[in-house]
Amino acid sequence: MKTIILEKPGSLHLTETAPPVEPGPGEALVRVQRVGICGTDLHAFRGRQPYFSYPRILGHELGIKIAALDPQTESDLRVGDLCAVEPYLNCGACSACRRGRINCCSELQVLGVHTDGGMRELITVPVEKLHRSETLQAEHLALVETLCIGAHAVDRAGLEPEQPALVIGAGPIGLTAVAFARLAGADVAVMEIDENRMRFVQENLGVEHLIDGRGDAEAQLRAVFGGELPLTVFDATGNARSMMKALELIEQGGSVVFISLVQDEISFPDPEFHRRETTLISSRNATSADFARVVRTLETGAIELAPWLTHNAPPETLVDEFPGWLRPESQVVKAMLHF
Repeated sequence: MKTIILEKPGSLHLTETAPPVEPGPGEALVRVQRVGICGTDLHAFRGRQPYFSYPRILGHELGIKIAALDPQTESDLRVGDLCAVEPYLNCGACSACRRGRINCCSELQVLGVHTDGGMRELITVPVEKLHRSETLQAEHLALVETLCIGAHAVDRAGLEPEQPALVIGAGPIGLTAVAFARLAGADVAVMEIDENRMRFVQENLGVEHLIDGRGDAEAQLRAVFGGELPLTVFDATGNARSMMKALELIEQGGSVVFISLVQDEISFPDPEFHRRETTLISSRNATSADFARVVRTLETGAIELAPWLTHNAPPETLVDEFPGWLRPESQVVKAMLHF
């Protein structure tokens, strides 16, 4: 079967590998339809992804069709069902898992990161990690995992209707935070330095408050929010300087949510942190409940995803096209591999 392997930083190869064996108890053999290209994949290609080893089959944003099920496994899923894949393989036994925090399992294995992922025609996955939809297309199901990141972060923040909030960074993860913050009823501003991304959030997500990250962010935010700063700031930049700056942009008693993961040190002045009685929150991955909720949300049509899908390629051309997707001038919002 066709398989794309990241042999080492900067070196993707299309090759042939043996297909998986028939699924065992609790497993499903699935045919990969679409693979979303994530910042994790881009960081791995650059050699900058934490907790990553080579060679690796990338791909954890998956829209699949069930090809075979273990006949002894009880499930309401059927061969031919289209599903999103929850790519977080948790142990089920550690303290985090026992408390329902499976997204931060101490033994977590993420498809395409810690173990081989979905850039191949067929893959075997646990049945419990499949989230079926009878109405969504495969490319939208491949976006479910990305959207879950933003949905989970917004839940962590506990946003309330009309609450002033800022999302820093309008890449794919930032967009998901914007989408779910708006669905929560928050008054959302977005800060960016890229004019194309600023235009995208305005035209496609209905964001009115645009903050130019190249200017005086605090002054712009106070102008937007009636002289005050936002109560919640989400940082989705993956940039250490931005993450540290975010702590200066919240109102007294506010919260900062770090969505992005950065391979760097984060520091801040403690007196200022205490003066504001800041709440600092990290947000990692998502839960099974997040996946179910995001699928239901997409089925209602609450988020228009068509404009997000800006680039795509089959396996035969992905290897050549992939490096170009890292360049800002390519204006990638979301790129996708299709089998």
